Amino acid sequence: MAITVDMMKKVPVREQDPKVRATNFDEVCLGYNDEEAQAEATRCLNCKNPLCVQGCPVSIHIPAFIQEVKSGDVKKAFEVISASSSLPAVCGRVCPQEKQCEAKCIRGIKGEAVSIGKLERYVADKAKELGIHQSAPAKKNGKKVAVIGAGPAGLTCAGDLAKLGYDVTIFEALHKAGGVLVYGIPEFRLPKEKVVAKEIENVEALGVKIQTDVVVGRSVTIDDLLEKEGYDAIFVGSGAGLPRFMGIEGEQALGVFSANEFLTRSNLMGAWDEENARTPIMRPKKCVVVGGGNVAMDAARTALRLGAETHIVYRRSEEELPARKEEVGHAKQEGIIFNLLTNPVRITTDENGWVNGIDCIRMELGEPDASGRRSPIPIEGSEFHTDCDAVIMALGTSPNPLLHRTTKGLDADKRGRLVVREGTEETTRDGVFAGGDAVTGAATVILAMGAGKEAAKEIDAYLSR
Repeated sequence: MAITVDMMKKVPVREQDPKVRATNFDEVCLGYNDEEAQAEATRCLNCKNPLCVQGCPVSIHIPAFIQEVKSGDVKKAFEVISASSSLPAVCGRVCPQEKQCEAKCIRGIKGEAVSIGKLERYVADKAKELGIHQSAPAKKNGKKVAVIGAGPAGLTCAGDLAKLGYDVTIFEALHKAGGVLVYGIPEFRLPKEKVVAKEIENVEALGVKIQTDVVVGRSVTIDDLLEKEGYDAIFVGSGAGLPRFMGIEGEQALGVFSANEFLTRSNLMGAWDEENARTPIMRPKKCVVVGGGNVAMDAARTALRLGAETHIVYRRSEEELPARKEEVGHAKQEGIIFNLLTNPVRITTDENGWVNGIDCIRMELGEPDASGRRSPIPIEGSEFHTDCDAVIMALGTSPNPLLHRTTKGLDADKRGRLVVREGTEETTRDGVFAGGDAVTGAATVILAMGAGKEAAKEIDAYLSR
């Protein structure tokens, strides 16, 4: 039966039922089929001055690929996307399109924006199904570039440089490539074998080599790569994996985790799969997650799937939640309890040092701070106690200081973020470029990809002088 398209509304995307998905780690969103994708593509106005492209950090020619979807030519649609993006199946799933490309969509003025993200996902998944890949350049240019970190910034930079003919090797500290895509984002949002592994294979098909279990700064230094290994330039896309804590009483108790550790155990080490897990993970009965970003949603939804009654504690209101609306909506549908305008003041423990609760205080919003967000203010006398057996801190992360501490001339700011020259990805060390979370601190996958893409252009210009 043909789909009736309401030009003012998106074609709905199929999802697992909330009650069912809250008990499994299968992907929540099921994506568009051929008919649904083509129907949604008809909503695109194919603007002559496409503002959606301006909203895309990697500048995908969005109307062009959507027109190919509309005509049923997935191969051409994939070619349009892959000219700008090395990780379309990832971006179609985890990018905050509602704040980027879809926020600029003209359709969104009087109705709902075109579902650009879901269409990108459709093209990437369909291309994989049909065996369509990006192709490597026929000729190498004889120059070598090292990329540190196999996360979204590193993979993007490496893929773009490979397309330009460079001999590229990625050095990854963990035992699997993917960075935050494999250790941070849960299986139910981003399947590892079905999606991430295939995207990495596409990058390798361009000629990129990936060496895992190499800690640059320990196993080998940046100086070694430049002076002994013969690399002509280096891109640092090592991410931000150093967790932050509040510094409150009881934070060192047993049963308190950083979201990084909790999610890494589950995602990278497969701890959610109890029968085949390579590492243990706590399966709490009642868990409190502190924070309001996407990482907090990921941690809370993971704890829920491990059997916990799960609460999110956030010091501002729902309007200020930094997480994607889609993720907040999914969390609510699944039964996550939101304790908003609430802030922890201490974690309590039993006689054996294990968490047995958390003391919080009610907050109210005052005047906006420097960023324009209203500052939360404690309400005197409003403290209360909540019983729980686990607390997960999802308060952001900082870059690991190892690289700048082991590399002469590579400067970092007081928060450990690598310093780059204004408007560029070039660090204070000649021939070394950096981008993504290593420079900005924890941000989104697509912004890291945009930085990797820009760095590839700058490295090419630097080596073409």
